[in-house]
Amino acid sequence: MADKTALVISAHSADFVWRCGGAIALHQQRGYDVTIVCLSYGERGESAKLWKNEGMTLEKVKEARRIEAENAARALDVHDIQFFDLGDYPLEMDRSAKERLVDVIRKVQPAFMLSHSKVDPYNTDHMYATQMAIECRMIAQAWGHNPGEKVLGAPQLYLFEPHQTEQMEWKPDVFLDISPVWDKKWAAIQCMTGQEHLWHYYRNVAENRANHFRRNSGGQSGGRPATHAEGFQSIFPRTVDEL
Repeated sequence: MADKTALVISAHSADFVWRCGGAIALHQQRGYDVTIVCLSYGERGESAKLWKNEGMTLEKVKEARRIEAENAARALDVHDIQFFDLGDYPLEMDRSAKERLVDVIRKVQPAFMLSHSKVDPYNTDHMYATQMAIECRMIAQAWGHNPGEKVLGAPQLYLFEPHQTEQMEWKPDVFLDISPVWDKKWAAIQCMTGQEHLWHYYRNVAENRANHFRRNSGGQSGGRPATHAEGFQSIFPRTVDEL
């Protein structure tokens, strides 16, 4: 296992692409092993284009979504992608599913984790995934859960950008320059043919966040140039030795 690892918990099989594909590719490039867990394929609620095809079935939609996600993962140089196939609309996790996720968290031992905003009235699967990420992070830290296993430390949980931030109570406190890997993220985005209507929206988001990166790094007084960026909200306090 690499010394540096990260874990993405994605409610549906496309979410990681739009919202943190740049962070994934950038950290892979910097020597991290990034693992993605897709809790569902988004086969019921996020595959409208696929369902319009004649003769479509649930299993055919799942397979199409899996292929798209695997292609996107390859474009981002992902270390590992796992599909829990728990169903969507609604997404639900029983005790065994939670323990399965805890097992992944403990195995990966991530330096940081990524998931959705804590609030999303448009898609409750998203905020449920983050609730489960927080709960399973807690379980993975418990010495009494499967005693003898290596317990989890205290990885930061970053919440990636939701679709309508003003409705999601999401306030970014971190901007990440993804300019060096934008070509990888754009290639991954174009793998998601079932949601082509989102491609240009998320390109615009990345360009707008680059503006915020430039401004917050010094703006016209010497800010660092960036063409594309991603925003994140951290959940837990960060411990530092200097500011």
